[in-house]
Amino acid sequence: VGHAKQSSNTSLYNNSMSVDTQQLRVALATKHAHAVAAAIDLPPVKPGGGKYKGSASTARLSVDGSDYSNVLSALIDATNAAEAGDAISCFDAQSRLHSALNHNFGSSSGNWLVPALQIACRNTHQLAVAADAAASLRGGGRNDHSRLQNAVTLLQESFSKTLNDRREFDPRAPLDENGSKKAGVLFIVNQLFAMYFRLNTLRLCKNLVRPVESRNLNKSGKMGEMVTYRYFVGRLNMFEDQYEDAETNLDYALQHCRRDAINNKRLILSYLVPVK
Repeated sequence: VGHAKQSSNTSLYNNSMSVDTQQLRVALATKHAHAVAAAIDLPPVKPGGGKYKGSASTARLSVDGSDYSNVLSALIDATNAAEAGDAISCFDAQSRLHSALNHNFGSSSGNWLVPALQIACRNTHQLAVAADAAASLRGGGRNDHSRLQNAVTLLQESFSKTLNDRREFDPRAPLDENGSKKAGVLFIVNQLFAMYFRLNTLRLCKNLVRPVESRNLNKSGKMGEMVTYRYFVGRLNMFEDQYEDAETNLDYALQHCRRDAINNKRLILSYLVPVK
């Protein structure tokens, strides 16, 4: 990325030393899929429960006619909040980042922003859990999962934008301006599965399973994503008393799980053994 040619149609206002805005600018200008994802990733929220006060509302970033200012502003706030140890403020800023990225993703050509969207989905999910836990500590121990519910809405929008791309999905194709956004579907579905199980809203899982399996998106892509998908569908089968289907899906997950993923295998077996 460091040797890539910089776009002449790029403008940037940088007011934070905590975010590598140059890295983000170059990654966007060159449409380097994984470099963009790395640039919008966040550091872990530092322990201690600090409080972040600040705003990056004046940050500006435009690349080849596309405005990423909202992404940059939210990224600066989220990064500073994480460094301050403020999980709640970090989630709020990450939510703004995710919403802005959903917009940019929908208007982009191809699937080069898929890794960045997946990083956003993962961070939004994890930070929602952390922020709800921090809020419950402040509020006397009650956790209403309100931030996780808000996060679900953001990921549902991301799911819709990947699923409804009209381009044919080829799992072997590179991430570029011609690829299908469906390349991001299964990762996002697995994040939503985890959120639905945590919120005990399993009825919503069918809204994921039907469109994914009708397009056979569960049968192509990265093996790790397919394994996770079959694990969650197997658990869903168990709740619906479909024990033969549960055994089939969980057995697939176990057989295709990485050899060194011992904890994952134990987790799969904890559901597979009772249905055998």
